[in-house]
Amino acid sequence: METVSDKNYIEQVSVECVILGYQNRQLKVLVPKLSFKGDFWGLPGGFVYQDEDTDEAARRILHARTGIKDVYLEQFQVMGKANRNSRAFLDRMIAQNADRFNNPLAEGQRSRMDYDWFTRRFISIGYYALVDMSQVVPQKTDLDESIDWYPVKEMPPMIMDHNQIVENALTTLRLTVDQKLNAFNLLSETFTMQEIQELYEAIFDKRFAQNNFPKRILRLNVLERLEKKYTGAANKAPYLYRFSHELQSQLLTNDLFE
Repeated sequence: METVSDKNYIEQVSVECVILGYQNRQLKVLVPKLSFKGDFWGLPGGFVYQDEDTDEAARRILHARTGIKDVYLEQFQVMGKANRNSRAFLDRMIAQNADRFNNPLAEGQRSRMDYDWFTRRFISIGYYALVDMSQVVPQKTDLDESIDWYPVKEMPPMIMDHNQIVENALTTLRLTVDQKLNAFNLLSETFTMQEIQELYEAIFDKRFAQNNFPKRILRLNVLERLEKKYTGAANKAPYLYRFSHELQSQLLTNDLFE
């Protein structure tokens, strides 16, 4: 029987993915819960094959978890603290699931090899992805009890340093959102200015002045204005917009963001 220590993975290197979506004015993270006794949640992640680029590994993991391939993906951090390992989490999980796990150190050489493989110090490469939730069909693995979207303000207590990884991904997104123009990946193809403002307010967790925010966005020169969005309501119909990848490319070529 093949075990993880038999696979052609790079030892002590892993990938952790923060998959961000947006719905009902809330920024959300896709998080699986492990199918073991006790409350064990963790970010979607995995290992890197010897002949695989780390970006390819992250895209493979994202596709396996979301069912889509066209995903905005960015590496944002390397977690490399000397004391970073999963020993405490694994020992606690084994203790709470004695009916499923015997002592791995007493089950034979293969179990001992896997235990040793998983509990070594791991350097982990963090990626965040921005997805249109309407396009995602969350995928469980054999180890998952469930996989669900959780608002960033209501994250479950995750294993190891995974909650901090989410916070670091959000910090990176907030610092670069206007330069990289990546927040539009969280919206549908067309949207109103109000919907853009609500998205930014969810990302930054604060309100923006209604009269100033449109100027901030229009100043980026990356939106195409379309027809008005008529809903039948008495209020003035807002214009629809869409993100122009062509305009973005022109701006970046002209170094307007440096």
